[in-house]
Amino acid sequence: MRFSVNRDVFSEAVSFTVKLLPQRTTLPILSGVLIEATDSGLRLSSFDYEVSAQTEIQADIEEQGTILVSGRLLADIASRLPNAPVQFSTEENRILVTCGSARFTLLSMPVEEYPSIPQVEGQTGLVPSEEFATAIAQVAVAASRDDVTPVITGVQLEVTDNHLSLVATDRYRVAVREIDWDNGDNPGDGGLNALVPARTLQEVGKTFGHAGNISVSFTSKDDRELIAFSADKKTVTSLLIKGSFPPVKRLFPESTENYAVINTGELIEAVRRVSLVLEREAALRFTFTIDGLTMEAIGSEQAQASESIDALLTGDDIVLSLKPAFLLDGLTAVRSEFVRFSFTKSENTNKPGPMLITSQSSKDQPGADSFKYLLQPNLLLR
Repeated sequence: MRFSVNRDVFSEAVSFTVKLLPQRTTLPILSGVLIEATDSGLRLSSFDYEVSAQTEIQADIEEQGTILVSGRLLADIASRLPNAPVQFSTEENRILVTCGSARFTLLSMPVEEYPSIPQVEGQTGLVPSEEFATAIAQVAVAASRDDVTPVITGVQLEVTDNHLSLVATDRYRVAVREIDWDNGDNPGDGGLNALVPARTLQEVGKTFGHAGNISVSFTSKDDRELIAFSADKKTVTSLLIKGSFPPVKRLFPESTENYAVINTGELIEAVRRVSLVLEREAALRFTFTIDGLTMEAIGSEQAQASESIDALLTGDDIVLSLKPAFLLDGLTAVRSEFVRFSFTKSENTNKPGPMLITSQSSKDQPGADSFKYLLQPNLLLR
């Protein structure tokens, strides 16, 4: 095999391909990147039996062929090559890489032992890339990081008519966002569900965030349910998480009469300041009154903190306790100048119900997006 390729184009393609590879794998062969030189150009692929990435780029192909090479090593080399065309050639089981005056000799891996890259044919629907990337960033933060319960480490994608909703939970909070969904030539595909690993979906959002439209395909093959995301000659496939996602959408209140509207930026800064004195896993006490919002942190005997900011309260005064990290995740996901806290009640009069966070365009105007973040308060500090 022999080809030459633009350094920047090649480096970006390798970086994309290795991004989803695991840092450590029990099978060394899965740490490789498959490079195929064909009449149409260069195809780079990676696959670890759960996630695959594939991209095609232009290259001058002198001799067709296929090689498998260590992915992370190749990415490190490609990112540091001088500004000159990159030339690849093979000699027996070695790969020669030349760029300007830089020369590398890499050991090739056995191509015949590499698994077949999954192919997902057809298109189920289209989503606008920027909206999809924003929705992923807003929702995925609420997914669990505890692999003990795999079903809540994912983001549930639900297609209904012309809408796609993303849902995530870790039992302490729930995040939901809805965006437009174009069924295209598949008008009967409403009601589709897919539980996608949150980490994979976050990489998809970062990779395709400015790609125009993203083609999304669902498929079931050989008892393996897959989802594929494609745009700009790049494709990412992921094995879906098996299991039933909890019906958390029903936890959201239809309406609330008790709520407060606060400047988002001011609240984020105040929460970060006051929580400096907290010990790990401790909560902040929030007191909402007609005069505004007061935050109190009782840390060690040597450190306490409090701060008050403006808040427009509608309804009764309320006191609740919230973990600052969870609260900041929700506030950071709100993409509006103001935020609305809606307070619900539980059957236990001494315990407040979940607090709903939504965007607010102004003090009296709800936000334009459908983002909702439900956070369970801690038991009140005494």
